Amino acid sequence: MRQGYCGRVPNALAVRGLRKRYGSVEALKGVDLEVGEGELVGLLGPNGAGKSTLVKIAVGLVRPTTGDAEVGGARAGSRSARAALGYLAELFRFPGWYTADEVLELHQQLAGSRGGAAERARLLELVALSDAAERRVDGMSKGMQQRLGIAQALVGEPRLLLLDEPTSALDPVGRRTVRLLLEELRRQGVSVLLNSHLLSEVELVCDRVTILLAGEVVAAGTPAELSRARGVELETDDGVRTIPGATREDAPRLVSEAIAAGRRVYGVRVLTSTLEDTYLEAVGGETD
Repeated sequence: MRQGYCGRVPNALAVRGLRKRYGSVEALKGVDLEVGEGELVGLLGPNGAGKSTLVKIAVGLVRPTTGDAEVGGARAGSRSARAALGYLAELFRFPGWYTADEVLELHQQLAGSRGGAAERARLLELVALSDAAERRVDGMSKGMQQRLGIAQALVGEPRLLLLDEPTSALDPVGRRTVRLLLEELRRQGVSVLLNSHLLSEVELVCDRVTILLAGEVVAAGTPAELSRARGVELETDDGVRTIPGATREDAPRLVSEAIAAGRRVYGVRVLTSTLEDTYLEAVGGETD
């Protein structure tokens, strides 16, 4: 979190001790989560983990039972908090007869943005839709509609972007396009909370990851922190063998020992668990 001349800048999103109960069901059980300025945080977990409830509280659609949720230092759901965030739901639909430019103009009116045509042109350029400004929604591919959805979420220059499965229905080319867009938004200082089931995408683009299960945080950290060493693989003229429990720091010693034993070393590789491995271990085999 950066320091400004007026002092400490509040996190884009700060959730502390968040609990939410629906009758006898406790959807959130004391969740803590932060999204810093210009940070991209992935939110993972199986269905029923509490991800949607957390996002709805951040947006202001649901009130927590106890705990606090703030957007840019303002209480979630307040006017200033709503003005500081943009949201793209997993299932969204724009009027098919609207052009891309008209969709953004509508959302400018809804958001009270005064950016006008200049803002719309800038956002369409950002999501690589400048040439499709006058194209109707029903004539767009799924990938184009997804990028238009991100553009509408950015109307009014929100500080925080909440994205729910923005790449789930896209092909590999479309996912890469959205991934590059998210990286560009981060460079521009926009904070993003990304709810996604595509662990490989989260691992590639997110600064930090939070994994929820049954309303609780069961793992959190950077993708590198959530990956653990699984040993060192050593390839010699005697074949390939794996030394379980060995780490990167052990690799030079293992190579030296192999050479001292008369072996010819062809390669050494440190084996680590993936985010998927960590996720499956954390959720205990829970499926969506």
